[in-house]
Amino acid sequence: MESFWILGAGRFGTLAVQRILERKKVPRLVVVDRDIHVLEKLREKPIETVEQDAIDFLVHYPVLGSEWIVPAIPVHVAFAWLCRQLAREGVVTQRAVPSILEQAVPNSLRAKTGALYASFATFRCPDDCDEPNEKCTVTGEVREANMFDVIRNIEVEGYVTQVVRSHQLAPGVGGYRLSVLWQLLEEARSTEKNILVATACRCHGVMNALRFNRRAQSA
Repeated sequence: MESFWILGAGRFGTLAVQRILERKKVPRLVVVDRDIHVLEKLREKPIETVEQDAIDFLVHYPVLGSEWIVPAIPVHVAFAWLCRQLAREGVVTQRAVPSILEQAVPNSLRAKTGALYASFATFRCPDDCDEPNEKCTVTGEVREANMFDVIRNIEVEGYVTQVVRSHQLAPGVGGYRLSVLWQLLEEARSTEKNILVATACRCHGVMNALRFNRRAQSA
């Protein structure tokens, strides 16, 4: 049975539950939120609930890999998870995403945290968009490229870019396999450069940056 971990039980997490349950083959759903009150609103659904911080849940869960992660919290989950894992092995310094990327991606928006958002849309997308391969569901215009490719192909001196692609799992619901995060971790361990971490679907993306210095091994 396919397993889905929905991180967050707010508006978007609830929509994800509803739309994944509408699939022909009902999967195993685990909804994680640190607020027991929002989890109680889902108690009549055929799901499992976990009262815990979402990143804590991911960090401490046994390594399997085939589960689908559906981020529905206002956090760049892949980046937060990577920082937590790398911090076990050395020093992680979060950096602002290089300003050169503001001109390299469409409709960029800088957050106070130093993260950078990008989008092909200049409007709020419908929450049930099914992310068609070629055209925007709102404008009908042809999409000339996918955001995950746009970000992956940008070269920034001194940085290696790692992109987690978000796949369409149901209308308006994106996610990726847990195994992708473990691959992300292995790649981060193997470089001495700064790391640009992005999560992106066909139309939107978020980027963060870090520096990792491995802790010296004692003799």
